[in-house]
Amino acid sequence: MELGERAVKRGTEDMMKGSHQKDIDVNKKCLWTWAESNLYKADNLSDTLKKLKITAADRAEGSLEGCLDCLLQALAQNNTETSEKIQGSGILQLFANLLTPQSSCTAKVANIIAEVAKNEFMRMPCVDAGLVSPLVQLLHSKDQEVLLQTGRALGNICYDSHEGRSAVDQAGGAQIVIDHLRSLCSIRDPANEKLLTVFCGMLMNYSNENDSLQAQLINMGVIPTLVKLLGIHCHNAALTEMCLVAFGNLAELESSKEQFASTNIAEELVKLFKKQIEHDKREMIFEVLAPLAENDAIKLQLVEAGLVECLLEVVQQKVDSDKEDDIAELKTASDLMVLLLLGDESMQKLFEGGKGNVFQRVLSWIPSNNHQLQLAGALAIANFARNDGNCIHMVDNGIVEKLMDLLDRHVEDGNVTVQHAALSALRNLAIPVINKAKMLSAEVTGTVLKFLKSEMPPVQFKLLGTLRMLIDAQAEAAEQLGKNAKLVERLVEWCEAKDHAGVMGESNRLLSALIRHSKSKDVIKTIVQSGGIKHLVTMATSEHVIMQNEALVALALIAALELGPAEKDLESAQLVQILHRLLADERSAPEIKYNSMVLICALMGSEPLYKEVQDLAFLDVVSKLRSHENKSVAQQASLTEQRLTVES
Repeated sequence: MELGERAVKRGTEDMMKGSHQKDIDVNKKCLWTWAESNLYKADNLSDTLKKLKITAADRAEGSLEGCLDCLLQALAQNNTETSEKIQGSGILQLFANLLTPQSSCTAKVANIIAEVAKNEFMRMPCVDAGLVSPLVQLLHSKDQEVLLQTGRALGNICYDSHEGRSAVDQAGGAQIVIDHLRSLCSIRDPANEKLLTVFCGMLMNYSNENDSLQAQLINMGVIPTLVKLLGIHCHNAALTEMCLVAFGNLAELESSKEQFASTNIAEELVKLFKKQIEHDKREMIFEVLAPLAENDAIKLQLVEAGLVECLLEVVQQKVDSDKEDDIAELKTASDLMVLLLLGDESMQKLFEGGKGNVFQRVLSWIPSNNHQLQLAGALAIANFARNDGNCIHMVDNGIVEKLMDLLDRHVEDGNVTVQHAALSALRNLAIPVINKAKMLSAEVTGTVLKFLKSEMPPVQFKLLGTLRMLIDAQAEAAEQLGKNAKLVERLVEWCEAKDHAGVMGESNRLLSALIRHSKSKDVIKTIVQSGGIKHLVTMATSEHVIMQNEALVALALIAALELGPAEKDLESAQLVQILHRLLADERSAPEIKYNSMVLICALMGSEPLYKEVQDLAFLDVVSKLRSHENKSVAQQASLTEQRLTVES
């Protein structure tokens, strides 16, 4: 049965072949008639089509059935050619009148429609011939064979066909099929399971890669029904596969997550996963798990259902294999493991105070020789390091040294993703104040600086963030790094990386941090000599208030500690004009106005800069701020006004 795109074609076509084969076995008379020649000649087909037109008009069911059998046999021998002749004969239009619940030929007519609709060029003609509406009406039939062939016909008409889906939608076919799934889902006999498989396939073709129709099915409550189906019929491979593909399609839609979370999908998928040994079957389950695991509630459900233990087992089984399928499965399992750790509750449950089996197993991945496990291990540590308690425990238990060893293995022509992941972990671990001194003592900065030469923006970004976290309120470390000319020159270079906003922003923030935390004249001189002043001035105009503020504080320190060497750069960067704009702009945050005025006062020690202040009539702007609703701003405005008045 031609079915939807995502791994569906295989499952559905196989199902259709099985269904069609059964029908051929039943039609023994027709098979025997053609057995002598072994070929079905074109003129025989033409005769059959002519005869069918006559018998269809007369409603002679005996003759009609023989003609339909012959058509089915012709389709079995050469579907495409036979379908072309059927289209050319105009017989499709007659089929609409033959699709009646009372007729004994109805199932065979629906079967023929299902077969011709395997061809893309026949789907639109089936819609134009008005076949969809009577087919949908047949879904009310009590006859199982009629339902089976009708489901096949509608499913194939919908396959990759906007017109087919639209016609089924307008006729209300989806709701009827979902009602059937609900009423039949507890019946376990093979014939019923075959029908359920066809109906699942029909819904999948109907909604595949169509967000609005998928949303419609979700609103109709299809998800709990499919989950129930999976639980009851997990022994049936074809039906299970169809449910999995349907889940995979629906799970991509954000609105589905809440419905999935309200079912026992996690338990059913983990139970199913444990039974699977074939790569293809596991891959199908992984394709469902990945989008579902993006939801925090489902993450926790999957952890509680024992998925992590399954994933660890997969890793253990595949880690030493060089087979392509095993390598792919190892990657998928370890990636999914990392994804589960993105949820706060699921992460903390697996951390277990740093003594949990899962945490210890993940740690063992970092020193491995497998790049995928190194990557997953580093990313897992980064995810575990999302609260201070976890970070402190990990630093106290030697995680930093493991990450540094890993980075050392990837300095020369290293794996960029591993570099990025390990730096991410170090950055997160450096956030708690108590960890900074410990990590600096372990000489983390030395390891991180080895990657200054990297040309990869993701690595650059994490490197910058790690250094910025490490020097926060660490004056000695900030001064040591700030006097490192190679580092500062690289920062100035990256401040101009307009194609990589993240790198550019982090470079500016680190430049500012070096000054703010060191309060060192030597650091300021190094930054001036490297041409970094203009970037700090530009940073003061950032759309992010935090960056604006960091820049203004750094510039105020420059003006207070080392104004002379920076004077020309501040003047050419038009700092005074920028400060005037910030003070005049009503949208500027209170802290921006406050620090801008502090900086104005500091700039008065420079003759050329003070002259610019006088020329721009700052008194007018500052005097208005004396009545500002923020008391600190109002007080600073009064002080600044006094300074401006005295100096003038």
